[in-house]
Amino acid sequence: MADDILLDVRDLRVRFGPVRAVDGVSLAINRGPFGIALVGESGSGKTTVGRAILRLVPVSGGTIAFEGQDVLGLRGPRLRDYRRAAQIVFQDADNSLDPRMRIGATIGEVLIAHGLAGRGAAGDRVAALLSEAALDPALASRYPHQLSGGQRQRVAIARALAVSPRLLVLDEPTSALDVTAQARILALIGRLRDERALAYLLITHNLAIIPGLCEQMVVLYLGRIAESGPTEEVLARPAHPYTLALRSAVPEVDAAARRSRIILPGDTPHTASPPPGCPFHPRCPLVIDICRTTVPPVQAVAPGRQAACHRAGEVLSGLRPPGPSAQLTAEP
Repeated sequence: MADDILLDVRDLRVRFGPVRAVDGVSLAINRGPFGIALVGESGSGKTTVGRAILRLVPVSGGTIAFEGQDVLGLRGPRLRDYRRAAQIVFQDADNSLDPRMRIGATIGEVLIAHGLAGRGAAGDRVAALLSEAALDPALASRYPHQLSGGQRQRVAIARALAVSPRLLVLDEPTSALDVTAQARILALIGRLRDERALAYLLITHNLAIIPGLCEQMVVLYLGRIAESGPTEEVLARPAHPYTLALRSAVPEVDAAARRSRIILPGDTPHTASPPPGCPFHPRCPLVIDICRTTVPPVQAVAPGRQAACHRAGEVLSGLRPPGPSAQLTAEP
C-alpha cells in the first residue's frame, strides 16, 4: 500500500557526460523494519543509485519521493531534515573517517552539528552509540588507524545512527572485511533493523548475504533493471539470464545444492556506448534474434515480480543455458 512506502524512486536517470550511469531505475522502500537489496557487477550503477537517492550526485531525470515529498526539490532546512532522515554508510571506512580525528570527536561532531547534543553532553551520547554498535566506549579516545577494519565499519554505522535516521543506504558495507568481520557486521545490521525499525537499501555484489536481511531485491545491469521481486522467489527461480548467472556463482556448502556455474563471456560493456537491443545480449547464453534489435521492457512476469527479458517466461519455467556455456563449479 502507498501508506507503507517510505521512499519511492521512479524512472531515475543519472548521466555523467555521455555515460548513462543509471537509466530508468524504479524502486520502492517500505517503512522499516524493511530491507531491499540492489545487486549487480561492478559498473552496474548500484552505488550511483544510492548516492542519487541522497542527493550526493546530480540527477538527470525521474523522481525521488520520501514520505510523499519531492526530494529533488528540497532546499534549506527541509533538505537538512531529509539528510538527517536518510544516511549512508560508505563501502570503505578508511576513506570515510577522518584519520586526524579521534573516534569520539568524529561521532560527536555529527551530534553537535545537528543540534542533538551540546559539547558537554556529546560524550555520553557517543558512548551509548558505540555500545549500540557493539564497540567498547573506551575506543572513543582512539584514532581510526588504531582500530581493525570491522571496528572502523562499526564506527561508520554508529555515526550514521547518531541522527536517528529512518533510511540507511548501505554501500557494500562488508566488501572490504574478512569473513568473520563480515558476519558480525551483517548480524549488527539485522539487530539494528529490528531495534530501530530501520529501512535500508543494501548495495552489494554478493547475493549470499541478502537472505534474512532483505525482503526485496533489484538486479541491475548497465544502469537498468534486469529483474526485481521478493528475494526468496528471485533467488529460487530467476527470470533473467543475468540473475541466473549471478545466482550460480554463490557457493553452496551442501554438495547436493550446488548448481552448474554459468560463465558469462566478455566484460560488462561501457555505459557510454551500450549495445543495440537488450544491453545484456552480447554476453547472454540464451540470446535469440529479437534480443539483438529490440530493448525488452521491464514487465510483470509473476505476481510482485518484474524482468526485462524477451525470454523471461521461459527462464522462469526452467530454461537453462545449453552444454558448454555452463560449467560445474568445483567447490572446496
